[in-house]
Formats: sequence, structure tokens, C-alpha cells
Amino acid sequence: MATSTEQVDVTSATELRELLGEPKAQAVTKERVRLHEIDRQFLAASPFCLVATADADGNCDVSPKGDPPGFTLVLDDTTIAIPERPGNRRADGYLNILANPHVGLVYLIPGRGETLRINGRARLVREAPFFDQMIVKGHRPVLALVVEIEQIFFHCAKAFMRSGLWRPETWDPEVLPPHPQIIKRIQQTEETLEELERYYGPQYATRLYQG
Repeated sequence: MATSTEQVDVTSATELRELLGEPKAQAVTKERVRLHEIDRQFLAASPFCLVATADADGNCDVSPKGDPPGFTLVLDDTTIAIPERPGNRRADGYLNILANPHVGLVYLIPGRGETLRINGRARLVREAPFFDQMIVKGHRPVLALVVEIEQIFFHCAKAFMRSGLWRPETWDPEVLPPHPQIIKRIQQTEETLEELERYYGPQYATRLYQG
């Protein structure tokens, strides 16, 4: 028997099932391949999602995407589009998609415990008529991530319940130093701390849709 000081890896699907057991029928049958009306309602209310990608060698990336609720546009029962807004221009996830189109999305609604999970194949679109429906504060997206849905289902609330994520009494935003201080401590940057504090100050929110 292994002691607490030993690390024991799981190396097979059989071993994994021995540890976790088989999924319940409800967990297996909840998968769908087309958007239900409830899915559309969830997307219309969600202001935030996480986009998981991997390159041709399996190197992974997860990028947050956020905009006003309903920012993800439903094109049809099996296709959605996510607008790209100005960011840090690393484009890690987008470069991955050019090499490997498989994506995984997790959508959240603040205060709701369940999440909507979508897996599918993605492509990058630089222009389309539906871009006009993605204008926010006068700014049109520079491109869109179009996802052909292959699998969609709701994930239960246990993770949110365990973490207490939506309970304000558990929040402690001061647990880490302010973002400008973090940048100055862990990155090689020419800007002084004072310059970083000005950049990430009150005016930062006014530049969210500027290139």
C-alpha cells in the first residue's frame, strides 16, 4: 500500500474507472449536437466564456472572452460566433486553431452554478455580414471565432458550490497585490511602477474597445 509520501500515477482508462466508477446514465445521455432553446437562452444571458485550444503538438491554451451578455452570436442550430476584441495581440488560441481546429468552450452566467459546455471545430473569419450584429460601443470586431458544434451539454453546479465562487462573503480581492505591482515584480518591463499604475488606472476601462 502506498504511503502519503509516495506519488502514484493513473496510467490507464481501466484504472481511472476503478477510482471514479462509471458515469451515471444521466451524465452520458445529456450530450447533444444541436442547440436547444434553453442553450440559446443561456448564451443570450452569458457575458463570459473560456476558450480552450491546443496546437498540432498538443500544447494547450485557455483564453477568457467577455463582452455584454449575448456577445456570442447564434448563427444556426449548430453554429455560433464569438467576436474578437482588442487585447494583448498574443493570439495564442487563434494560432492554435490554425493548426488544430478542435476547441472547448465553457460559458458562465454570474450567480448561476451550472455552466454550458460546447465542444466543436473552429475557424477564424475576418469578415462576414453578421459582424454588424457584433458592434459594441461603435466598434466592430476585427475577426470572429466561428464554432461548428459537435457536442453540447450543461455541467452541474458542484464546482461552484464547493468553491463558493458566487458568494461575496468569500471574496478577497486583496489577497494579491494590485495588478501593476504584479507585472512589475514578475515581468521584464521598461515602464516604471507609477507608469503601470496610470495605465491600469481609472482610464483603463475607457479603452476596452480601442485597438
